[in-house]
Amino acid sequence: MLLAHFLRTFTDEKGAIFNYTNGSVQDQKDLRLAEEEGKNMANQLKLMCILAHPDDESLGNGGILAKYAAEGVETYLVTATRGERGWFGVESEYPGLEALGKIREAELLAAAGVLGIRRVDFLDYLDGDLDQAHPAEVIAKIVGYVRRVKPDVVVTFGPDGAYGHPDHIAICQFTTAAIVEAANPTSLNYRDLAPHSVSKLYYMAPTQQLGVAYQVVFGDLVMHVDGVERRGIGWHEWVITTRIDTKDYRQNVWEAVLCHQSQLPVYRQLEHASKEYQEELWDTQTYYRAFSLVNGGRRVEDDLFEGLR
Repeated sequence: MLLAHFLRTFTDEKGAIFNYTNGSVQDQKDLRLAEEEGKNMANQLKLMCILAHPDDESLGNGGILAKYAAEGVETYLVTATRGERGWFGVESEYPGLEALGKIREAELLAAAGVLGIRRVDFLDYLDGDLDQAHPAEVIAKIVGYVRRVKPDVVVTFGPDGAYGHPDHIAICQFTTAAIVEAANPTSLNYRDLAPHSVSKLYYMAPTQQLGVAYQVVFGDLVMHVDGVERRGIGWHEWVITTRIDTKDYRQNVWEAVLCHQSQLPVYRQLEHASKEYQEELWDTQTYYRAFSLVNGGRRVEDDLFEGLR
């Protein structure tokens, strides 16, 4: 009786004989599917962009976000502010910090849908004030998102902040510190979540040619901070470690940019760029590999996940 319970034989309607142990055929199929799903989950690649403002995801990283989402990579976005001070309309029509923040949040969520971003989160800091936030607080928030999502690759601004923007520089510093802290098993931040080691960290590294394209389209890009003039000069080619071909996603990125309707008085100018500059703006995105646990060397990468697949 015991053997009969564990080892059964039956004939299906076509006369085929099945022998199985410890459960039905369906149980074994379910088990195999569960095992395959578990392997797929373990192999599921994840990309997280940690940026400063709404539209950073579209203009700065839209190509990679669209590309990797289309390839089945899970993409996530953490944005530090809601761009509450980014108003390019008539000054008298400025709706105020809170109202514009809500508008730009909705625009970002719409753009995220176009780019295939799986989830968007905000750190809830005020546009222009990020570098004045308490570092431990910002870092702790980012640690929470990194430990929950467990991204393989993280992308953020470079230490130059693209053109010296204090918010861009701050999110670079906070993100870099948070990645270290997220892997620390003795960290006091989010102790209920397991430590996570990011495999690769990238800094946005716009080329000097891209800087020229932006200046041709938008004019002189300059910020005055603490009495000092800051300009975007772009990264030398020899510094760039990673060049991603994004030309197949140009239309997706432009549709995402158009979602940021409050910014279109400025961004519409991109439509008038020459063919050469259009290619520079949309067809390639360049990065500096700040660290990698899985690869290295001088050869320029063409995949943020090189060494992981």
